Amino acid sequence: MAILENIRKRTTVLILIIGMALFAFVISGIFTGNDFGGTKVGSAVAEVNGDDISIDDFRQQVENASRRFGPNMSSTQLVNTVYEQEIRKALLEQQFDKLGINIESDQIVDYVKTSGYAQIPDFQDENGIFNPEIFKAAIADWKVNDPLRYDAWLQDEVAIMQAAKEQMYFNLIKAGIGATLTEGQFDYELANEKLDLQFVRVPFNSIPDSTIQVSKEEIAAYVKDHPEEYKQDKARDVRFVFFEEKPSLDDETAVKDAVTQLLDNTVEYNSGTDQNDTIAGFRSTNDMAAFLDRNSDSKYDTIYKAKNELPAIVADSLMALSVNEVYGPYRDGDFFKISRMMAKKPNGNVKASHILFAYEGATRANPEITRTKEEAEEEAKRILVEALKDGADFTALARDNSDGPSAPRGGDLGYFQEGIMADEFNDFCFNNPVGKIDLVETEFGFHIIKVDDKQDIVRVATLAREIEPSEETINTLFTDATKFEMESTEAEAEQFADIAREGELTVRPVNKIKEMDENLPGLSSQRGIVQWAFNEDTEVGAIKRFDLAEGYAVVQLTKKYNEGPMSPEDASADVLRILRREKKAAQIISANQGKSLDDFARDNNVTVSTASAITRKAPTLPGAGREPLVVGTAFTVAEGSESGFIEGQSGVYKVKVTGKTESVKLNNYSTYAKDLITTNANRVNGSVYNALKDGADIEDKRATFY
Repeated sequence: MAILENIRKRTTVLILIIGMALFAFVISGIFTGNDFGGTKVGSAVAEVNGDDISIDDFRQQVENASRRFGPNMSSTQLVNTVYEQEIRKALLEQQFDKLGINIESDQIVDYVKTSGYAQIPDFQDENGIFNPEIFKAAIADWKVNDPLRYDAWLQDEVAIMQAAKEQMYFNLIKAGIGATLTEGQFDYELANEKLDLQFVRVPFNSIPDSTIQVSKEEIAAYVKDHPEEYKQDKARDVRFVFFEEKPSLDDETAVKDAVTQLLDNTVEYNSGTDQNDTIAGFRSTNDMAAFLDRNSDSKYDTIYKAKNELPAIVADSLMALSVNEVYGPYRDGDFFKISRMMAKKPNGNVKASHILFAYEGATRANPEITRTKEEAEEEAKRILVEALKDGADFTALARDNSDGPSAPRGGDLGYFQEGIMADEFNDFCFNNPVGKIDLVETEFGFHIIKVDDKQDIVRVATLAREIEPSEETINTLFTDATKFEMESTEAEAEQFADIAREGELTVRPVNKIKEMDENLPGLSSQRGIVQWAFNEDTEVGAIKRFDLAEGYAVVQLTKKYNEGPMSPEDASADVLRILRREKKAAQIISANQGKSLDDFARDNNVTVSTASAITRKAPTLPGAGREPLVVGTAFTVAEGSESGFIEGQSGVYKVKVTGKTESVKLNNYSTYAKDLITTNANRVNGSVYNALKDGADIEDKRATFY
């Protein structure tokens, strides 16, 4: 009571304190610029040449994309897809603004007229033709009477305007695409001037890599001389130990024992009756559905099944069971199971083919069929005679004559059980042996039926228990993961692998993770690990345990790559290959100076190869692959002469031109010039956008939000 009295006396002070706290909260939001979710108001997910892409608009686009793609794409895939779309849109919009490209209402109509929107029935006249006036009236009607549809249209209209502006922009560029007759002639000659030649290739792999020494200084110099080729994005290397949450051998044994104990009857004391009750086991229960509801992870399946529908590993054993006989326990995937044969139906599954002769008025008959019932029967009897002949091709007869939807499959109806087909059809199939062919009438018309096959079917009850890790196993896994995390954190960073090895654990490295990656080999989708690795506070050598759906991963950050030029160490794998190839080429050329083609081949234990009708447009040598420099050089060599040594893609070459075929001179090369224009115009959209993107200043901030 004394406390309450003191509170009442200080009511004014409390109100003042609460008010000041609220005021401080509001002011804090204003000065920090944060909303309640911690996102800066007006912040951007990307910046394109100084223009922001709003995170709020971006999130709306991601939400729209999520509804469009559904569960087929992960959240990160959606973000990346929308990001590329928004970057493209921003770059092109900047170009539209510079050029003053805009779309008026009549241009929207023209675009709709030639697009898929023209197929919307609401925009068509009575002849199914797009009508601009009907289109405009439909939109006006939606605005008044169907607001939801009108709102959806407004979103479509934005996309239409964007597409129309893009079309106009790219068409303007395509209008500047040209090719002269000389260019057309040159392109024609590239494809039609041909060479026959002999060549010798001494492959680079004839010299072992171990004999070629490349210094760090040489690698560094090469990288310095080729800065554009050796750029890198921001990336990270990590390594991890995965503690998978899976059942132990003891867990498997426990599940198997539990399933086995359910096989036979058990006796339980009933406190209500003060007597012992006998509880029927799986082997003897008369109410299988109720038994499985209580004791199994799967329900009682009453459907009859053929052998190929049973688990492959036990199908033969199950089919051999007598009624009420039990098989198991056996393992099927992640389950231990026991199966009991409940019933059998010999020949209960039939495979049949048919040729249908429908007639006007028959059930589900094609409206185009105008033959009478009598005509259909007469035609069916005529084809039946053909089908009964020795060597008759029933499949071909069905394909050529049947009115049924199975005609393209040769009349094949697959397997079916009793009660599926029309009564007359059903009775014929189940009451006749395999191979029987005859004519049957149903409400659908006249059928020539062939019984193709019969199978026994069975109804099997299966008691299944999933093999899951026990609580003890889960606790042990957590303890092991935590222990490893603590030991590796307390040790030196480089001891991570040693500690894992001592615990007989596998360390898995993952290199060059990008900032917006989400899938890690061996761990699948783990966006949280990627975000941790790219956090500015995470230092190289840092270790963290992550709780995953499948267990635990103890992860160590091992390397950071900054955006910009590669270090010689990072580029060494690629540069080493290039420099080795150059040194091998120099070594081969130096050792063979002054040698003829035949001497070059003989002294290097290789053969002289031949190639005919080689063109510059298809510079491929038989057995050697694509070698544009070798072929291009060969075209500069006089017929009958040999070239010098040529450093190709896969080795050092020497060629001898044995024949030259000049291209046939044409009176006019306009066709080839036009083909060049068409080819180049088709590349405009992609090439122009890639050029804009390469030349743009783009700041990607996705990782801040996702």
